[in-house]
Amino acid sequence: MGTKETQILLIYTGGTIGMVKDYETNALKAVDFKELLGNIPELNQLECTIDALSLSQPLDSSNMDPSHYIHIAQMIETHYDAYDGFVVLHGSDTMSYTASALGFLLENLAKPVILTGSQLPIGDLRTDAKENLITSVQIAALRKNNRPVVQEVGLYFEYKLYRGNRTTKINADHFQAFASLNYPHLIESGVHLKTFDQFFWQPKKGKKLVVHKKMDTNVVVLKLFPGINKRVLQGVLGIEGLKAVVLETYGSGNAPTADWFLQELQKAIAGGIHIINVTQCSGGSVAMGQYETSTHLKKLQLISGKDITTEAAITKAMYMLGAAVSEKHFRTVFETSLRGEMRQN
Repeated sequence: MGTKETQILLIYTGGTIGMVKDYETNALKAVDFKELLGNIPELNQLECTIDALSLSQPLDSSNMDPSHYIHIAQMIETHYDAYDGFVVLHGSDTMSYTASALGFLLENLAKPVILTGSQLPIGDLRTDAKENLITSVQIAALRKNNRPVVQEVGLYFEYKLYRGNRTTKINADHFQAFASLNYPHLIESGVHLKTFDQFFWQPKKGKKLVVHKKMDTNVVVLKLFPGINKRVLQGVLGIEGLKAVVLETYGSGNAPTADWFLQELQKAIAGGIHIINVTQCSGGSVAMGQYETSTHLKKLQLISGKDITTEAAITKAMYMLGAAVSEKHFRTVFETSLRGEMRQN
């Protein structure tokens, strides 16, 4: 557990967790979040001091974009030395994208950054907001041998803490809205907080936090489907200024073997576009060459996304392009696990 001196900063970006229902109209409306915290007396039982900041204009997470990821990262940078942990309150719809992006932007992070939100507003009778918020603060304050237990970007929802860049939103209606199908959860909340220390990310000791402030949005996600035609593929690959494509393929990285399909991919690669092969399955990994329908992609030297999520793949590409990783090294760097977002080999 934390101590009296443990300092936690809440950053409210928007989302259902900071809304209350107007019972006359049944509409949700935003409230002053500092005022709202005063109505959660349970927070006073936690052995830590909690401060709160808010974006000047809180957003529905559907309106989040990379400029907001950078802004949140800069807020953490500004207050990094003054606080022991951070809890980012965020709408659930794009939370996995933000969690993935923050992981890449916050290099050498050695403190917890926990994203959470809720399916129901905090004033609702059956809300999940209170438990998610209280436990996220408790996790951010967890220390062992005077060091933070969590030293990475995590996402907490419905009794489980996941590595943020391994998550996907899987359900819009259930409290269990997120899953991490390719990596175990880090903490489970029950009567006690059960930590699975062997799965935590271990940052390099003695390295100072580096906050990256550029993301390049000249990227696209293209999901294959039976019936995709040459005109559609040419239209996507021909986008002016396009630099990277996250190609969601079938199964373990399989795709059509039609000549026109391969020729268009080959032309795009020759033109300097990075094509990243990820599976459109919820879980599992790309293994190019395992089937005949992926051998041709391996020959074209598509970048293997291994077991990365689409959310992590698109934000990793934006981050790497923003960091000006050279065309020569892009494939090698992408296929390397930078923040635990994919398996090592």
